[in-house]
Amino acid sequence: MRFLTSPGYELTYSDVFLVPSRSAAGSRFDVDLSSEDATGSTTPLAAANMTAVTGRRMVETMARRGGLGVLPQDVPAEVIREVIAWVKDRHPVFETPLKVTADDTVLDVLHLLDKRNHDAVCVLDDETRLAGVVTAADCEGVDRFSSVASVMRMPAVQLTVGDLEGSEALRGAFEAMDAAGSTYAPVTADDGRLAGVLTPAGALRSTIYTPNLDAAGRLKVAAAVGVNGDVTAKAAALLEAGADVLVVDTAHGHQQKMFEALEAVREAVRITGLVVPIVAGNVVTAEGTRELIEAGADIVKVGVGPGAMCTTRMMTAVGRPQFSAVLECAEAARELGAHVWADGGARYPRDVALALAAGASQVMIGSWFAGTFESPGDLLTDADGRRYKESYGMASARAVAGRTAGESAFARARKGLFEEGISTSTMFLDPHRPGVEDLLDHITSGVRSALTYAGATTLAEFRQRAVVGVQSASGYEEGKPLRASW
Repeated sequence: MRFLTSPGYELTYSDVFLVPSRSAAGSRFDVDLSSEDATGSTTPLAAANMTAVTGRRMVETMARRGGLGVLPQDVPAEVIREVIAWVKDRHPVFETPLKVTADDTVLDVLHLLDKRNHDAVCVLDDETRLAGVVTAADCEGVDRFSSVASVMRMPAVQLTVGDLEGSEALRGAFEAMDAAGSTYAPVTADDGRLAGVLTPAGALRSTIYTPNLDAAGRLKVAAAVGVNGDVTAKAAALLEAGADVLVVDTAHGHQQKMFEALEAVREAVRITGLVVPIVAGNVVTAEGTRELIEAGADIVKVGVGPGAMCTTRMMTAVGRPQFSAVLECAEAARELGAHVWADGGARYPRDVALALAAGASQVMIGSWFAGTFESPGDLLTDADGRRYKESYGMASARAVAGRTAGESAFARARKGLFEEGISTSTMFLDPHRPGVEDLLDHITSGVRSALTYAGATTLAEFRQRAVVGVQSASGYEEGKPLRASW
């Protein structure tokens, strides 16, 4: 990457823009977004290890579409084991169905519909064979305590596992659903047992995205561990559970506890004999990056204060504009054969493109993904009928209360005095992009296009060819579309 003109100050994403260059790339589909780090990601995006962002559904969906979901560090070990086993059991192409029995009620169906980005539920018999489906439309104008049996019907399109091998088969499934006007097709095994579901959008996506899979062909899972307590035992438990990437995470990554934690995690990985990438952070300087890599990190997480839920900069004045931080840290990591993730501050697809141009191997997304079907938490509705979920920072009073639940009331009260971050924030679902897959489409479309403007077909080429200019606030405003005429 090179600057069009030399900047005279620290830069964040809104301060810069990409300049088009001569390009031979003919299509966005000529672009390969595979990350250069050792995580296996074919989509350079990671869902942040925030309790309000990443749970089993987020991890599953991110991996199916080539990215990573990082489970938070405050999830109990037994829950982590259960979640990782569940994700590893998901299919890399078929989506996980919502399921009820014929004896359940319409109310049960309505409670489930907002858990997935498809508007139907499969009905199973006593032997887990498909007995029918119920859609959101089937539940309209019906007593909520009516039985599922009274409203279910057979799907317009039903597929079998053997029907869906290869891109041409997926294209055929899409065309079958399109011809039938169907938005949903159950997928069954030869014995009639339910194997998953497919939507037209899911069929399309499976011809575009390459899942992030482990050596056994299962979806990959990342998990975070903090720097306090018995780090060795926690890391060993995550590895035993099947975590594919470990993220050693603390707000201030350039501190002694982090180096001790990295040593403990490295030892846990060495004992298992596994090859597991270790991510550590957060830092914003070349010095911090180099020291973490020398201490055993394969990837360094960059960002202090740019996150939507973070109040660190306003509380402490500590941090650094994110574009400059990523640019400097990525260069330092590259000199040592390592990589960085840009963590925080990405609010538009352009920001993701800029982070990758600056040298990040992946971009971590938090609050942007909090307002989706796949994030944990209940889907709520405000007085104007807008649907939303609640998000909060991982150093906020709410997060600290959850993380210290096992400590004494006195210890919890002491820690509660010093929280940073927002405890409750409203994250509205975009009615046009309510699922995380919709956001992945939105982001990767912009990033793919950015690469073609730069004349690049890979992230490595993009980093080499990108030309970046510095702009004023009015220049940034000029680039925004108008929703109405002037």
